[in-house]
Amino acid sequence: MTSIGSEINKTTLIGGRAMAERRRVSYRIERDVLDELSVEEVAEKSDSKPSLSGKLRESLRCSGPRVKRCVLGCIPVLYWLPRYSFREWAAGDLVSGISVGIMHLPQGMAYALLAAVPPVFGLYSSFYPILVYFIFGTSRHISVGTYAVMSVMIGGVTERLAPDSDFMLWNNETNGSVVDMVSRDAERVRVAAAVTCLSGLFQILLGLVQFGFVVTYLSEPLIRGYTTGAAIHVIVSQLKYTFGISPRRFSGPFSLLYTVVEICSLLPKTNIGTLVVCAVSVIALIAAKEVNTLLARKLPVPIPVELLTIVIATVISWQFNLYSQFGVEVVGEIPSGLQPPVLPTVSLFGEVIGDAFALSVVGYGIAISLGRIFALKYGYKVDSNQELVALGLSNSIGGVFQCFAISCSMSRTMVQESTGGNTQVASGLSALVILIIMLKIGELFQQLPKAVLAAIIYVNLHGMMKQFMDVRLLWRSNRVDMVVWVATFILTVLLNPDMGLAASIGFSMLTVIFRTQLPRYSILGQVPGTDIYKPVEEYRLVKQIQGLVIFRSSATLYFANAEMYVDALAEKTGFDITKILSLKKKKQAKQLRREKREAKKQRKQMKEAEREGREMEEPQNEQKNEATVEEGPQPGPALPSAIILDLSPVNFLDTVGVKTLRNICRDYGDVGIDVFLSGCQDCVVEHLERGGFFSDKVTKATIFSTVHDAVLHCQRDTSFLNTQEIAGTYF
Repeated sequence: MTSIGSEINKTTLIGGRAMAERRRVSYRIERDVLDELSVEEVAEKSDSKPSLSGKLRESLRCSGPRVKRCVLGCIPVLYWLPRYSFREWAAGDLVSGISVGIMHLPQGMAYALLAAVPPVFGLYSSFYPILVYFIFGTSRHISVGTYAVMSVMIGGVTERLAPDSDFMLWNNETNGSVVDMVSRDAERVRVAAAVTCLSGLFQILLGLVQFGFVVTYLSEPLIRGYTTGAAIHVIVSQLKYTFGISPRRFSGPFSLLYTVVEICSLLPKTNIGTLVVCAVSVIALIAAKEVNTLLARKLPVPIPVELLTIVIATVISWQFNLYSQFGVEVVGEIPSGLQPPVLPTVSLFGEVIGDAFALSVVGYGIAISLGRIFALKYGYKVDSNQELVALGLSNSIGGVFQCFAISCSMSRTMVQESTGGNTQVASGLSALVILIIMLKIGELFQQLPKAVLAAIIYVNLHGMMKQFMDVRLLWRSNRVDMVVWVATFILTVLLNPDMGLAASIGFSMLTVIFRTQLPRYSILGQVPGTDIYKPVEEYRLVKQIQGLVIFRSSATLYFANAEMYVDALAEKTGFDITKILSLKKKKQAKQLRREKREAKKQRKQMKEAEREGREMEEPQNEQKNEATVEEGPQPGPALPSAIILDLSPVNFLDTVGVKTLRNICRDYGDVGIDVFLSGCQDCVVEHLERGGFFSDKVTKATIFSTVHDAVLHCQRDTSFLNTQEIAGTYF
């Protein structure tokens, strides 16, 4: 405890010295007060802008270096593979590739169950897409391949378009209907390949039009809430393999709830043998993974727990004939070799277009998120648009070879990185391991119980289940993000994953609009002796400058919050300009009516004088009857001399925003209060110009680069301000 206390004291002392040194640093700048016109003159603003035709010619201009950059950007393997360092990277990539390849075997077969296709197609999906990403991908560390969320989304499509009810046959021996498994599986593979190919085409198209920024609409709370909700769908989809039952399939909203109710009603028909196999596998996997964690520092590579589990389970199933003796469902026939390429069924595209787009967005969002994490860790760049193209080619080409949609797996990526993987050579080697398994070893797993694959899925979802802890952390840090997480989770659970994603993105967009509609409005004051201005309600020593109102909003100004901006300005200044203008107009109308009555009276008197033949006497009190129109309230103790609008948080203005600022300048100007703008970015000034903000009365001379420039301008041009309150130069 003493050493810890001494370290804390030492850290505090060092921190105090650093703070003292920072406080002693000062600067002084002496310059004229500059408005926007002066800045443009001093900085010599250029009026020449490249034309659209010039930009087009520049983009189409061809040169040797540009062609080389384009080729290397489109095919990144041509850039990094010739620079591959065998001495530094080969050993780590070899160990990593073998380790990840071993993981692909059980995960590929297990996730094929989620996609409702035969297990061997999970192995195909762990081979072809990896080779394509090896050539076109820009991330060095992520492990692409089968992924639980993507697989369950594929399964929803395949079971919807190829349900068991469409493949029922009459069995004369049992006098009942049975499912034609061969025809059903062939149709489901055809559907999975079609939706996968179409999702890949969507990704390629988005990448070619530089639409990689679409992932910015998938915030981290949204992605984590979505994957957690999708994990619930994954768990429920595997309950039939856990209990050995055959529930009906439901589609549409609330289908998950209907499925749970159906499973609960079928629990009395549970196959005890299947349940025991699943339970024992889950316990064994959890125990082995805990041992793996404890021995992680002592082992050069992790123990292949999942591979050992399926090997042992296959041997036991074959030795004790679990399928015949206890009715435990097994994987079945696994053909050796590779399937020939088959063009996808284009006629299905119209039925799966929505699912394909959802798959393309989800798969890309997950992959780019992980890719950026490791790129930041190891100091290289991941091209978001090229990643779209790489994943799109992986899916579209994979669809031709009857694969289902892939993305990036967190568990495999962590193993690939922790075992020394440095480049995508590790992924290429893992694909080679899968190739050997498909050619020689795959048929040995025909007696593997499907309950074991379900157990592997359950255990692999523990990371997603831990994401429930996000709710507590987000409650402390940002409650709006917590609402996004919870809403995304609920929408994904209640709706299908594809509909849940669309609804979640819509809800997330609503929160953005909600935040811009409820910004923080502040009156700024000067920090004594500086050119810094802070909200007066948040700092005790910050004082509002006499005769000036400096107003700032924390959000940009556009149609959704323009009216609230005007209302907040009236509330913060302490007077309603609308009422003042209304009173002024009433006074002017009253004065006008008085003038009309006086004029009418004078005309009447003139007519009477003409009839009597005498001249009308000159009015005795002409000065007293003369109508005068007051200018309205003058600046005094109640009204400020000027208002400064700090627009530094504003990054764009629409037509409503420009009109709002123009009306503010006009209305306050009508009662003798000058309005100045400060902190305007160049794009905001450009929007003001295009929106017709400037006129003969309102010029760029009313815009200042900083609040202090505007304050000094008001100090110089108003006689009642105390010149001692504001320094004339920057300190």
